[in-house]
Amino acid sequence: MQISVIKPGILSTVQDLGRYNYLSQAVPVSGAMDTLSARIANIAIGNHENAAVIEFTYADAVFKAETDILIAYAGDGAIFQADHQNILSERPVFIPAGTIISLIKNPKGSRTYLAVPDGWDVSEILGSRSTYLTAYFGGFKGRQLQAGDILSNRNQSTETAKNILNKLQGDSINYPKWSIARQLFLPDKRSIRVVPAKEFVWFDGRSIVDFLSLPYQLSLRSNRMGYHLEGAVINPLVKKQLLSTAVTPGTIQVTGSGSIIILMADCQTTGGYPRIAQVAAVDLPLCGQLSPGDTVYFKEISRQEAEILYFEREQQLQKLTAAVRYKFC
Repeated sequence: MQISVIKPGILSTVQDLGRYNYLSQAVPVSGAMDTLSARIANIAIGNHENAAVIEFTYADAVFKAETDILIAYAGDGAIFQADHQNILSERPVFIPAGTIISLIKNPKGSRTYLAVPDGWDVSEILGSRSTYLTAYFGGFKGRQLQAGDILSNRNQSTETAKNILNKLQGDSINYPKWSIARQLFLPDKRSIRVVPAKEFVWFDGRSIVDFLSLPYQLSLRSNRMGYHLEGAVINPLVKKQLLSTAVTPGTIQVTGSGSIIILMADCQTTGGYPRIAQVAAVDLPLCGQLSPGDTVYFKEISRQEAEILYFEREQQLQKLTAAVRYKFC
């Protein structure tokens, strides 16, 4: 299965769920900004959840099916269209050769994920197929996609994907009546749940109250490394210097000027700013769909609550995977 990129859009890269085994060597996690949508796109066509997908940032991208292809897409950044007709998301879709697909802006979010059987055929580097743009490695030639690029799947499809293709293949776009209800896996979008971090007590009471009650707005100075937020200033309670210490996607740092940054997929592995909180793992995909100008609130939960929420979602995704396989067994 093969596509050609006609128009790459603002930022389109190949990603999986990231590389975690080299943090001690200062290699960032990278991977999908919205891991939930990436996983659901893969589950919909019977892939392993970590199969490589294309992450489209916003819309305005166009690609052509050079061969018959089976796809699934998920996320809130764009709606796929062919011949001015919407292609439904979060389900397997058969696309005949020659079809041109355009991504139309979806105001609900910022990123969309395109999966094909067994993932896109790019080299595995340090245990992952994710693109790390800063160091120019991983993904498709270590860079974002460009017009004229040709991408193929790995052609080692699971039995589920083969069964799906056999049932949908034909002369026109085809898909089953069912879809994955991705919205049921999403938490309340009105607030991002956070766990107090190591330096939470370094800040004065007024600042903590403001942090957990007032809105913050995503700045234009935001990218895959981190989100700069505009809002109430966080003031220190004590004057301390922090040696560079461990950080990870979802860590919320407070800068010397009192502003806050949410570290995202391509963030460094250590940092010198104090850490006020850590975004709960189940809510980090919500952050991946934020756009400049969006407003967020933070809600404190305990570490134990965050762990329970994480395990509950993992169990739900396991059940979803089994249900999709059953549909096409």
